[in-house]
Amino acid sequence: MTPLRQKRMDAMQVRGFSARTHQSYLSAVSALAQYYHRPPDRLSVDELQAYFLYLVKDRGLSGASSRLYLNGIRFLYLQVLGWDSFEVTLHTPKAAQRIPELLTRAEVKQILSACRNFKHRVMLMTCYGCGLRVSELVALKVRHIDGERHLLRVEQGKRSKDRQVVLPETLLQQLRQYWRHTHPTLWLFPHGETGRALNASTPQKVFTRAKRCADINKVGGIHAMPMRRISWKLACRCTSYSGCWDTRTCTPHCAMYTGCPTTGKARAVQT
Repeated sequence: MTPLRQKRMDAMQVRGFSARTHQSYLSAVSALAQYYHRPPDRLSVDELQAYFLYLVKDRGLSGASSRLYLNGIRFLYLQVLGWDSFEVTLHTPKAAQRIPELLTRAEVKQILSACRNFKHRVMLMTCYGCGLRVSELVALKVRHIDGERHLLRVEQGKRSKDRQVVLPETLLQQLRQYWRHTHPTLWLFPHGETGRALNASTPQKVFTRAKRCADINKVGGIHAMPMRRISWKLACRCTSYSGCWDTRTCTPHCAMYTGCPTTGKARAVQT
């Protein structure tokens, strides 16, 4: 490992960057060095500007991908190499704004029914019923399930925050049946051969395959599932919702919030 690469990794680590950000920024800088066949600290501003033109014009990268490269390379020059400024501009074509087509409850049921693998079906049910991101889903561990209080602990989710979400009774029963069938020890949904945590692409591929088998052609991947509000309705038919809530008079996670997200009626109950 070169001293410059080690310095980059140290700079990201002390700032608390996630492992995914580490990989993205390192890949962006490595691609820049491979393009010019020179270390990044020997490149001029004009060469950097020409490189971003190449990314947009020749490689056809989207605005989001190009900005990821820009952020990673800007971090190198400003935070690692100590440049006073980074006067490189990025111009990308305006992208069409698209939103996923939300699935109906009937379509979600079709997709789940089309998933023949029991482990994969329970995995999709957990993602849908608890409103989880894919990265949170693959990071679930057996100990995160609190069957007594019907809660699921999500550790280090978005913005490196822990939270607890409600675990519907029907989903809890499916998880118990899944555990009796497979007996996972550490990861809730481990890789079948290695026993390690699944890659984030696995649930996405499972969802896409099940959606195709169910003959549903709506645009959108696994995040198109209307997880939040519909999961409330599935859990309690829109009559009650329970989850961790921080109140002004209580310490974190010492109160339970119950109420209907539609009517807004709520009350705090000590646990």
